[in-house]
Amino acid sequence: MGLDLEDLEPVSRRSTAAIVADRLRQAIMRGSFPPGTQLGEVELATRLGVSRGPLREAMQRLVAEGLLRSERHRGLFVRDLAADDVRDVYIARTAVERAAALLILAGDRESATLRLTAALATMEAAAAAGDAVALADADHRFHHEFVAAAGSPRLRRMADALLVETRMCLAALQRTAPPAADLVAEHRILRDAVRDGDTDRLVATLEAHMADAVARILDGADLSEGAPDGNLPALPA
Repeated sequence: MGLDLEDLEPVSRRSTAAIVADRLRQAIMRGSFPPGTQLGEVELATRLGVSRGPLREAMQRLVAEGLLRSERHRGLFVRDLAADDVRDVYIARTAVERAAALLILAGDRESATLRLTAALATMEAAAAAGDAVALADADHRFHHEFVAAAGSPRLRRMADALLVETRMCLAALQRTAPPAADLVAEHRILRDAVRDGDTDRLVATLEAHMADAVARILDGADLSEGAPDGNLPALPA
């Protein structure tokens, strides 16, 4: 007997665990929970106003995503980043975004250009305001839109996971970040290369952009440094 779809109730809201996972993921991405930070269930459940069941489910999601690691008899910690991790994240991002670039150039360049122009405008506004956090968010959004414009759900899923790990690296990058105007200019070149169908310029700029990020992170940060006092910092809104 077939399933009567009329018997299915519409899903009106996301689960508590999914919402909590998003909050924790954002905190990790923004560096509020640096690599090595221990996440205590009792304190987090109290601060987030949730029971420990959904919190545990949320934390296990982040373990599966590779953002948290579990130590037997000790608990859960934000995964440490070593130099090899940084290189690997950007090697993977380069591969994914290069594949996306080729799909974009073979597809609807006009639509992709419109998406990237909107994302670029957000970057320009953040740079003009001198807001480093908003600029990092806009940079993240630009690359999300870049891969999404390729029309491949699998590439998009891979890219979104890698962008979370990238933001963990960017917390270390803040001390050596390129000038905002230079960052915006790089992304404008990417947008223009898509618009013009210039494969060589698009791929070369992507590869140089990723290589420069790796060099800046490794030159300017101690990636194994965790929360210095073992206390949990404030969660972002």
